[in-house]
Amino acid sequence: MNRKTLVLPVAVGLLAPVLAACGGSDSGGDGDEAIVIGTTDAFAATSDAPAPFDPAYAYDAGSWNILRQTVQTLLMQPRGGGDPQPEAAERCGFTDNLNKRYECTLRGGLKFANGDALDAKAVKFSIERTLHLGNTLPEAQNSGVSSLLSGIDTVEAVGENKVVFHLNASDATFPQKLATPAAGIVNPDSYEKGKLRKGFEVDSSGPYTLETETRQGDGAEEVVKTVFTKNPNYKGSLELKSDKLEMRTFAKSAEMSAALKKGDIDVMGRTIEPAQIKEFTSGAVDGVELVEMPGLEIRYLGFDTDAPVVQEKAVRQAIAQVVDRASLVSEVYGTTAEELYSLVPSSITGHKNSFFNKYTDPSKDKAAQYLNKAGVKTPVKLTLNYTTDHYGEVTKQEFEVLRDQLNESKLFDVDIAGKPWKSFRPAELKGEYAVYGMGWFPDFPDADNFLAPFLTKDNILNSPYSNSRVVNDLIPQSRQEADRLAAGDSLKEIQDVVAEDVPVLPLWQGKTYVAARDDITGVEWVLNSSSNMQLWELGRGIGE
Repeated sequence: MNRKTLVLPVAVGLLAPVLAACGGSDSGGDGDEAIVIGTTDAFAATSDAPAPFDPAYAYDAGSWNILRQTVQTLLMQPRGGGDPQPEAAERCGFTDNLNKRYECTLRGGLKFANGDALDAKAVKFSIERTLHLGNTLPEAQNSGVSSLLSGIDTVEAVGENKVVFHLNASDATFPQKLATPAAGIVNPDSYEKGKLRKGFEVDSSGPYTLETETRQGDGAEEVVKTVFTKNPNYKGSLELKSDKLEMRTFAKSAEMSAALKKGDIDVMGRTIEPAQIKEFTSGAVDGVELVEMPGLEIRYLGFDTDAPVVQEKAVRQAIAQVVDRASLVSEVYGTTAEELYSLVPSSITGHKNSFFNKYTDPSKDKAAQYLNKAGVKTPVKLTLNYTTDHYGEVTKQEFEVLRDQLNESKLFDVDIAGKPWKSFRPAELKGEYAVYGMGWFPDFPDADNFLAPFLTKDNILNSPYSNSRVVNDLIPQSRQEADRLAAGDSLKEIQDVVAEDVPVLPLWQGKTYVAARDDITGVEWVLNSSSNMQLWELGRGIGE
């Protein structure tokens, strides 16, 4: 069996009939043999991050990939993209003309995995718990996940099956937020309103239940293996193709690739490095299918705008003027990524190339003008901080290239420093880094979700940066528009403000890849439009 490479367009559904035929039967087999998925995502419970699988705390792509299989939400993103569709809810919708009152009616007979009834009071408890912890508990505040629900004024449980959300401002994106794990429904008997649930247990009503195998690492409890088993009490919109799945964590992408080629795992998810992508597309690997999908992942530099070394806007502007995205992408990522000149990816409605419009091509002379005008002495000494294990092994190479670009300008004296995610992320949230590298996988595919999370008061970076026009005028204006095209003017002005002030510096956007053994079906559906895993789509069929 020769490997085959499939390339999916944005409208992924257009190829569905062809891809289903390539994958063999989509019946999912007898469900007795677990489908094994590899990942380099590391899940660790530490004193700084004690509750990686609590919906009121978890806010990274890896943890959300766990929660989406286990924690049910009122709505969910459909497999091929588009508006959120009912999941735990039977129907939902705005009931006023201002997009401020949103009502959901639950499906009948909902139960948690342990058999407890799931009613409107449980939904109200879950939403209010996330908001309460986000307002009162430092760990939850720092994670930023409650910001997705911060537009809620009150939640009302009407009888057993109706939930009414009263918003404090118009928000046409609210249905998208209800489809995220931040709005996950948890069992009130297993979660306390005033405390995070530490460790790796999950009690909800999603398609699968969860068991983990852990080990004690360096100051942390780390997950080695995660087992998903079909929830017999699940009642929702999803059709499960497998009764059992297993996720194994690998330290390095190369180790995960070797396991896939040997048949020790069936699917290779995050993170597939450029070297593996090149190998899988070269024809050298038999029995493996590589699926390429349009990606909404972005990478960027963040700045602590209160840190003395980058407090002066001219320093951040000079960095933006020096960085050569085209060279960075070419040297490190090749054809798996492309330059990004806004926080909003080019395929998202409302995108504007604001950074290119302001800075055009990289220029040492223009960068020097910013610094000279502000009276900044050169070379500016700073450290670029990055995580060694969260976004792939080539992250170090990326930061070496960025370091060299800045140092070659003679305007900067730059070092780089890497830490594992379990210590990097808490340090970033505490403001220990002046400049740091991060990635973003959107909560939902709307321009608002590439802007508001970075710019509002309770932003995901715990950044001190704030622009009153963006926060008080432009974001609220954009959210009033149910037609996202009509929101374009406000969204584009926000992007221009970001390019002027440079609280963050977008670098590139990436494509998304999944590799799988050729007897695994549903691979073309395993990632949704926000690059979140939908493991229930995977089944075992007959390869060609």
